[in-house]
Amino acid sequence: MPIARTRTFRSGNSEALRLPRDVAFGADIDVVVVRSGDVLTVYPATVSLPEMARSLNALPAPPGVEHRDVEELPERPGL
Repeated sequence: MPIARTRTFRSGNSEALRLPRDVAFGADIDVVVVRSGDVLTVYPATVSLPEMARSLNALPAPPGVEHRDVEELPERPGL
């Protein structure tokens, strides 16, 4: 688990911090911040179902579909 140190700074009327590259989420990612005492937890916000469907549809199609072997199961007396 990467650990990074950074410092807070003023941005207008807000207090802000930069996430170092080792722990950054990337550009234009909505995040949720939860404060519990002195601990801040930051995680990516969940995406909407339509957005998730678009992301899944954008994935490349598999080269083929694998089929299971048809396996005859023996009769088991007493079951």
